[in-house]
Amino acid sequence: MTTADIADRPHGAAAAVALIEDDAPFVPVDRAPSGRKRKPLASFGLHAFLALCAFIAVFPVVWVALASFKPKEHIASLNPIDHPTLDNYVALLTTTQFLTWFGNSVVIAAFTMLFGIAMSATAGFAIARYNFPGKRPLMWVFLITQMFPVAILIVPIYAIMSALGLINTPVSLIIAYCATAVPFCTWMLKGYFDTIPKDLDEAASLDGLGPFGTFWRVILPLARPGLAVTAFYTFLTAWGEVAYASAFLNTTDKFTLAYGLQTFIPAPPTLPLWELLTPAAVLITIPAALVFFFAQKHLVAGLTAGGTKG
Repeated sequence: MTTADIADRPHGAAAAVALIEDDAPFVPVDRAPSGRKRKPLASFGLHAFLALCAFIAVFPVVWVALASFKPKEHIASLNPIDHPTLDNYVALLTTTQFLTWFGNSVVIAAFTMLFGIAMSATAGFAIARYNFPGKRPLMWVFLITQMFPVAILIVPIYAIMSALGLINTPVSLIIAYCATAVPFCTWMLKGYFDTIPKDLDEAASLDGLGPFGTFWRVILPLARPGLAVTAFYTFLTAWGEVAYASAFLNTTDKFTLAYGLQTFIPAPPTLPLWELLTPAAVLITIPAALVFFFAQKHLVAGLTAGGTKG
């Protein structure tokens, strides 16, 4: 085969057809390591391990859900479906203050989420886009506050709330939860805003938008994955927290769900009221599941966006 013959040959898919027509020897290309076919035994072992992990993760949730439909005298039975009934849910909703606690938790978690997003987004945008005196110390303060455990922060925050007359009010918990969640969320959103090109800010300023207009109309729509993660994190921070609630709330009508459920666990040797705890555990997951459902398509992108910059 001469050089002229090679030059006259077609390229791409046509070249492959021409080679086959010329009875040229076919040399198979080795697969990349990532494309190798997994051996049956290795595939079985991998799937068995994943099935075991899924079973371990799902079993407690399913067991609690099934136990919530069992009568009190059968709640410890090994039979997953033993005399199913709705009496536990009726008793929970009619003989306890569960609905009051539920409403308190929804209000506190919702306002914590709204205020947390507002403060974290504005602070994260300012740190990511502008240079101002005290910027680096402020970032260090946000980072250092995450190093202190809740047990240490309860005392000074309680003293502040007591001086302001906010003890036994939802406002005290909203402030405390925002103080806990905002520093972390600010760092997270700052990393996300760093991935948004600054050329968009310049283009928006040429169109007549000021700093806030650029933030509101240009940056925030692009930062929806990061905002979704912030919303989910701040909501869960307030929804399942117990330490601040037990320190700041005094009367049962002000309890949150996480704190109120502790009343179903009397002091030993009395056994916990499982006939009330199991349906309460099922109902508690509904708001968190709804928030996760609406935010889940953005969660992965928002969590990984700040990991790399470019």
